[in-house]
Amino acid sequence: MKAVIMAGGEGARLRPLTCDRPKPMVPLMDRPMMEYIVELLARHNLRDVAVTLQYQPQKIKEHFGSGEGFGVRMTYYLEDEPLGTAGSVKNAASFLDDTFVVISGDCLTDIDLEEALQYHRQKKALATIVLTPQENPLDYGIVILEKGGRVSRFLENPRWGEVFSDTVNTGIYILEPAVLDYIPSRVQFDFSKDLFPLLLEMRLPLYGCVLPGFWCDIGSDFQYMQAQRSILEGNVKVKILVPEVKKGHWMAPDAHVDPDAHLLPPLFIGAGSRICSGAQVGDFSVIGRGSIIGKRAHLKRGITWDGVVLGEASSLKGGILCRKVSLGPGAAVYEGAVVGDRGVIEEQSVVKPNVKIWPHKLVESGTTVSENLVWSGCSSKSLFGFDGVKGELNRDLSAEMI
Repeated sequence: MKAVIMAGGEGARLRPLTCDRPKPMVPLMDRPMMEYIVELLARHNLRDVAVTLQYQPQKIKEHFGSGEGFGVRMTYYLEDEPLGTAGSVKNAASFLDDTFVVISGDCLTDIDLEEALQYHRQKKALATIVLTPQENPLDYGIVILEKGGRVSRFLENPRWGEVFSDTVNTGIYILEPAVLDYIPSRVQFDFSKDLFPLLLEMRLPLYGCVLPGFWCDIGSDFQYMQAQRSILEGNVKVKILVPEVKKGHWMAPDAHVDPDAHLLPPLFIGAGSRICSGAQVGDFSVIGRGSIIGKRAHLKRGITWDGVVLGEASSLKGGILCRKVSLGPGAAVYEGAVVGDRGVIEEQSVVKPNVKIWPHKLVESGTTVSENLVWSGCSSKSLFGFDGVKGELNRDLSAEMI
């Protein structure tokens, strides 16, 4: 059995998390989310894996290499231009000579793939869509099945008045190689929008398999944070690489926590991190490797990636600090805010809820940031300096700023 991981996504909705990396390389609990998918495949003995790439492909290839270190054998297929979900799999047609599984590299799931394969074989299907119940199906493709399990209808991104089922398309498919004949070469072509409606119209054996288990499509900052919360709550069966030293405390052996620090589980502390005296790390916090939580700093429901520094008496409450972000003394980042890689938030500054700051930005001391910081390289407390107003036209000095 073979598998295809679709890992070409740019992850535009997740920016600035994805500004400097492809979406499958965004970390969950201190390691790329695609690692969890590779582990799922290996656990179900799906060890010959094709990986479809398009956006920043080298970062995925450098991390996973041949796949041997992750218990699989990987072959990479690069798209010169976006081909869509089905088109990307067609690009790997030379690899696919038997029944195969298609799965996204940027979701989190523990669904039983073996059960889906057995169902597919039992139904003698050409294509099987793995479905799962969701409380809020509005953001997903709804699939209606006939009594025998054949697909009878699709509805993409429904409104509440159109919701006639809670079973949604997980983007996990069991396919026969013959299905590739219905996908044109070198053309943008999607499974849900193009291929499956075509198979349905031709009355070919297209089935849906409804399975329990955890599944989360990580398409937004909120879903990203919820995915990590679900891991900490034990709602998804995945491996956490650092030990659980006591109930709800996952902490690397070389992490250091000062005796005067206060920890409230569940939480995760990565390798080489340091929690200083008087710091408070609240529930559902994830601290990436090599991070420093300074004296009397306060972190609650916050996520830091690797190499982050929280200065003395600073606060991170429900926000995300990406790689090597520095938060100065007394600075605060609030609910839903995201600071991109190597951002610097100087002392006594405030990043308000839901504000997004792109990588390599500087927020000067005492500044309150209430809008996204995308193009300008710096956010200042005052507009006028000693020499008037300075900046690059159409970047720091935009029409809106003028």
